[in-house]
Amino acid sequence: MAPMKNKTLAAWLSFIGGPLGLHRFYLYGLWDWVGWLLPIPTALGLYGIQRVQEFGQDDPLSWLLVPLLGFTIAGCALQAIVYGLTPTEKWNAKFNPLAGLNAAPGQTRWLTIGAIALSLLIGTTILMASIVFSFQRYFEHQIEEARKISQ
Repeated sequence: MAPMKNKTLAAWLSFIGGPLGLHRFYLYGLWDWVGWLLPIPTALGLYGIQRVQEFGQDDPLSWLLVPLLGFTIAGCALQAIVYGLTPTEKWNAKFNPLAGLNAAPGQTRWLTIGAIALSLLIGTTILMASIVFSFQRYFEHQIEEARKISQ
């Protein structure tokens, strides 16, 4: 018999360890290819942050890499919200098919609500910061190039 999958644990794993694919491994097993792909944009984003620290904010490659981390974190936060808001019956039908539709692992508890609230707060903040970083650096670069052309 397959172990029961807890909705609250899945939401927290998605929020905290999502960029490493931990929630995917918990729900779908170690052979989940999406779980193995998630660390790639996370690592590239961390490399982008390292490039910003090393070369400064004028590094064009970091403009592309840093948002990868932000979008991955925001996407995992969104997944945590989706997990947390999934109705008990639907959760148990998908992840605990041998249990009853109202089995305890699929129920929403206060810790589930906490995962949803923190995912919404932090995920939105990181998403907006990633967008702002990219667009600001892109437009500053465009202004600099226009200034070079006009001279």
